[in-house]
Amino acid sequence: MGTRHGSAYLRNYLLDQAFDEMFEPDGEVRPHYRVLFEIFRSLPEEELMRLKHSADMSFLTQGITFTVYGNEAGTERIFPYDMLPRIITGAEWRHIERGLIQRITALNLFLEDVYNEGRILRDGIIPGEIVYSCPQFRREMRGLRVPRNVYIAVTGTDLLRLNDGSFVVLEDNLRVPSGVSYMLTSRRVMKRAFPQTFRSYGVRPIEHYPQVLLSALRSLAPEGRPEPTIVLLTPGIYNSAYFEHTYLARQMGIELVEGRDLVVHDNVVYMRTTAGLRRVDVIYRRVDGDFVDPLAFRADSILGVAGLFNAYRAGNVTFANALGTGVADDKALYAYVPAIIRYYLKEDEILPNVETFLMTDRTQRQHVLQNLDKLVVKAVSESGGYGMLIGPHSTEEQRVEFRNRIEANPRNYIAQPTLEFSRSPCLMGGKDPSIEPRHVDLRPYILYGDKVTVVPGGLTRVALRKGSLVVNSSQGGGSKDTWVLHD
Repeated sequence: MGTRHGSAYLRNYLLDQAFDEMFEPDGEVRPHYRVLFEIFRSLPEEELMRLKHSADMSFLTQGITFTVYGNEAGTERIFPYDMLPRIITGAEWRHIERGLIQRITALNLFLEDVYNEGRILRDGIIPGEIVYSCPQFRREMRGLRVPRNVYIAVTGTDLLRLNDGSFVVLEDNLRVPSGVSYMLTSRRVMKRAFPQTFRSYGVRPIEHYPQVLLSALRSLAPEGRPEPTIVLLTPGIYNSAYFEHTYLARQMGIELVEGRDLVVHDNVVYMRTTAGLRRVDVIYRRVDGDFVDPLAFRADSILGVAGLFNAYRAGNVTFANALGTGVADDKALYAYVPAIIRYYLKEDEILPNVETFLMTDRTQRQHVLQNLDKLVVKAVSESGGYGMLIGPHSTEEQRVEFRNRIEANPRNYIAQPTLEFSRSPCLMGGKDPSIEPRHVDLRPYILYGDKVTVVPGGLTRVALRKGSLVVNSSQGGGSKDTWVLHD
């Protein structure tokens, strides 16, 4: 391809059956990528490297890092970042936006229902066993009404683009979705590196995300608190997303607190300050639900606050996201989301699911066990690319191990086809740079307060290792800016 387009940077760029974000199957540049392509093709190598170095230094000075646990060489790493943005047309984005609003509306109605009337279970749309056996189902939440009936204020839904160009939902992240700080800081770096390109392209802004989030949190305050005090509850500096916690708290102008900074008295939550105790009304929770209150959940937790759940039940404080939301992003329940959409909204899904096999079904389980070398197997409650078998890239030993795991605990696993999802051009190499295709997914962020807002863009995650299908930063992945264009 490098010869055809006259660019030495493309000498290693090979098209295959996967959808390519920049190139048509015949090798022509897609219309919305042409300006960007010409800019990068014409950049001298030393200028390209200067821009790359400038971007790396910007990430370094901003402290944009993530933590890799169990890495003996040191846990803090600069977040891997690719200079070539991923571009999505206005028409594509409208379809994505409609699908995400539909999905999050239905999932929120599902959570309200299963923790109260349970109609969807009585009507046999979803087996009660799937819900009640979910490790994230919180019986303590039954009958507890949350403000505006909003259980999921912040969602990060992972999308893939398939070979035909269509988008599908890979999974929903409804508990403490992370990564939005990388979306925001990537945009800041790109605007500094390519100001003219950015303006000429007409890229939709995302910088307002923190204020939209703040507005959503404010709308969920308990009744009678017109000027609510909002805090972000973090596990602390050793959490992998601590940079994001500090970044978002600073951008929203709210206090960043740990469990030791809060105290509960007469079912009211207070924050310790130098001027004394100050009442807290809304907690943007970045601590897993198991750890928020040692009296109600895990007694060994030192991250939460004793009595916090009682204050929550009394309606004196709001959690965002609500406790127990994980039942709706359980990977086994994921298979039922199209049925959930039809049940509550009387509509077919706009963004389809990936075909999913449930190990609790004997026929489906046997099919999976006979085809482990072709499928992807996932643990239902794991994230970050852990607890997963990618069949075509696995060894016989790994397949035997997963066979034993599935047979020992079928409820804990699901399986899906190995998808050939889309690839996007990435700047690879050091002293001898080249542009090469790598697999990407997309995590848009949906905010739900007095209305549903989808920020135009999201975190495009990149499998930077050649041939890899795993985009998670802890597994060798990185990110790039996502440009959604005005029409």
